[in-house]
Amino acid sequence: QFQPVESGGGLVQSGGSLRLSCEAPGFTLDYYAIGWFRQAPGKEREGVSCVSSTEGFTNYADSVKGRFTISRDNAKNTVYLQMDNLKPEDTAVYFCAAEVRFGPMCLLLSDDYDYWGHGTQVTVSS
Repeated sequence: QFQPVESGGGLVQSGGSLRLSCEAPGFTLDYYAIGWFRQAPGKEREGVSCVSSTEGFTNYADSVKGRFTISRDNAKNTVYLQMDNLKPEDTAVYFCAAEVRFGPMCLLLSDDYDYWGHGTQVTVSS
C-alpha cells in the first residue's frame, strides 16, 4: 500500500531551520507529484509547497516563498522541504501528500492529492 511517511519535525526558535523528509518505501516518489501541507490549531489546512512528477516544476505558498525549498533526492528516493527563517506562524502539523496523476505541474489543492502521511509537528518558538 502506498503510504507517505514524514519525518524531521521538531521544536526550533524563530529564525531557525528544519528539514522535513517525505518517503514511501517500496515506491518511486519521482513518479508522483508531492505536496506539503500544514494545519495549525483552529485553522484550515493550507498548501505549502509541491513538486511535480515531471519537469521539476515547484510551487510555493506566498507565505513561505524565499524561505522554504522543496527538492527531490532521487538516490534516496526522498522529497525534502527545507524550511529556513522559520516564524512562529509556521507552527503546524505538516503533511506530505502524493498525487497519482502524472504530469508536469502541481497545485496546492488538497483535493488533488490521493495519499497522505500522518503528519509531523513543527513548532517555532518566539
